[in-house]
Amino acid sequence: MTATMTDVEMVATLKRLKWIARFMDNGWGIPFTRFRFGADALSSIIPVGGDVIMVCASLYLVIKAWEMGAPRALLAQMLANVAVEAGIGAVPVIGGILDVLFMANVKNMDLLTEFLRQKGVAVA
Repeated sequence: MTATMTDVEMVATLKRLKWIARFMDNGWGIPFTRFRFGADALSSIIPVGGDVIMVCASLYLVIKAWEMGAPRALLAQMLANVAVEAGIGAVPVIGGILDVLFMANVKNMDLLTEFLRQKGVAVA
């Protein structure tokens, strides 16, 4: 699929995707600490189903990157981040803790932002 979005649409889409990534990976913090966690960590409370839902949400971000014209190498790197996070999340208890530290979605949006910046899109 070729990127048919205008730069304005890409910036708006990226802003929305970054919000989703922050919500999933570091949406909340513990007051007076630097510790942050997101819906992804909370979803580990629900055995299997929570992880499946979060992997689907992470894949949504990758699909949107594809729609924005991200190259295959970048998409492969993003998918690898999602796979690592899914693998980590599959380990009971410790996986939930490590999942908070890995933050695949935020990493993926950083990768996408850098790609768009190199492409000449004016992203913040």
